[in-house]
Amino acid sequence: MRVAVYHPWVYLKSGLERTLLELKRRSRHDWTILTSHYDAEGTYPELRDMGVTELKRVSVKRRYGTVIRAAATVVSTRINPKEYDVLVISCEGLGSLLNFRNHSKPVVCLCFTPLRAVYDSFYRSTRFQLVGKKWLLPMIWMAETSFRCIDRLAWRYYSRVFCISEAIKKRVLKARLASPDRIEVAYPGIDRRRIEASDTFEPFFFLPGRIMWTKNVELGIEAFLRLQRQTPCDFELVIAGMVDAKSQPYIKHLRELAAESDKIRFIIGPSDEEMFDLYKRCYATLFTAFNEDLGLTPLEAMTFGKPPIAVRRGGPCETITDRVNGRLTDPTPEAFCTIMSEFVDNPETVRELGRNGPEQAGKFTWDVFVAQIDDYLDQVSRENHAGE
Repeated sequence: MRVAVYHPWVYLKSGLERTLLELKRRSRHDWTILTSHYDAEGTYPELRDMGVTELKRVSVKRRYGTVIRAAATVVSTRINPKEYDVLVISCEGLGSLLNFRNHSKPVVCLCFTPLRAVYDSFYRSTRFQLVGKKWLLPMIWMAETSFRCIDRLAWRYYSRVFCISEAIKKRVLKARLASPDRIEVAYPGIDRRRIEASDTFEPFFFLPGRIMWTKNVELGIEAFLRLQRQTPCDFELVIAGMVDAKSQPYIKHLRELAAESDKIRFIIGPSDEEMFDLYKRCYATLFTAFNEDLGLTPLEAMTFGKPPIAVRRGGPCETITDRVNGRLTDPTPEAFCTIMSEFVDNPETVRELGRNGPEQAGKFTWDVFVAQIDDYLDQVSRENHAGE
C-alpha cells in the first residue's frame, strides 16, 4: 500500500521526526514523507537518504502572523490522490488543516497533540504568564476560539486517530475533536536491540533532549544548584540536546542561570552515538518538561538501566512506575533536589531502580508501534479492495 505521511515541519531532531523515520524504515508499506518545511541539515541525516518531499514552503516561526500564513498555506495545499492510497497526517497543531482539500482517500491521524497553545491548559497558563503585552490576551482568545471551530471541522475527515499516549487521548476527547470509537493509543518507543543495562554509574546527572522552553530545563539547573548548596558532592549536571534558532534566547538564559556552578555542562547538537554514550555512563537522568505528551528520553534512560526523575504529569506517568523503575515528583526545584540527594546517598537504590528499567522499556518499542499502524493500514487496504 502506498502511504503518504504529512507533517508541516520536518527540520529538527525531535521525537516527531524520529517517529517519521521509524515508520518509513520499519513499515511493510511504502511510505512517502511530505512536508511544508524541510531542513535536511537540521534533522536526522537518515531522512535525507530516505527522501522527503517539500510542498509549498511555510515558515517555522511561531509568531501569530506567520502561523496564520502557514495555516492558510496548509489549507490550500492539495496532494494528487493518484499518488497514494492512504494519507496519514501527523498532528502537532496545523497538520489537520490539510484535510480540507485532501479527503478523497482514507485519512488517518497520527496525533502527537492537538495544538498545545489552544488545547493544553498547562501550556496555555505558562505561555500567558510570558505574554508581556496583556492587551493582546483578548485577541489571542479570539484567534484560539476561531481555530477551535475550524479544527473541529478538519478532524471530521479522520477515519482513525492514533494518539501517542493516554494523556493525548484525553486531550482529544476533552476538546471533542474525535469520538472514542475512532481513537487508539499507539506508543512510540525505543529500539529493542539497544535494551541493555549499563554497569557504569559515573557521578553526573544527565538532562537529555531538545532544549526549548517547554522542556523546563531551568528546573533541572535550579534543582542541581540547590543540591550543591545542601549536599556538597562531586557530581555534575550534563545537559545535552539540539537548540533551534528560535530557542537561542532560551539557551542564553539557561547559561546565565548555570553560571553559578562550574559543574554544569552543555553539549549542543550531540550525535545519537554521543547521546547513547552519555546514557550509558550517567548516574541517573532528569526529565523536567512541565506537561510532556509522552517523552522518549525516560524510556531511553530505562533502556540503559538508568532511572529517570520526572515530573508527575502527562506522558511520564504512563511509562514510569514510581519507586519501581524511576521517580515521579512535583515540578519544583525542592522536590527534584530531594530525590537527587537521595540518589547520591543511596547508590544501591539507583542501581535497583535501573535494573527494573529495561523490562519496562521493552513494552514500548518501535516494532510494536509500527505494527499497530500497519495492522490498521492492512484493514483499510482490505476494505478498499472489497469496495472495488
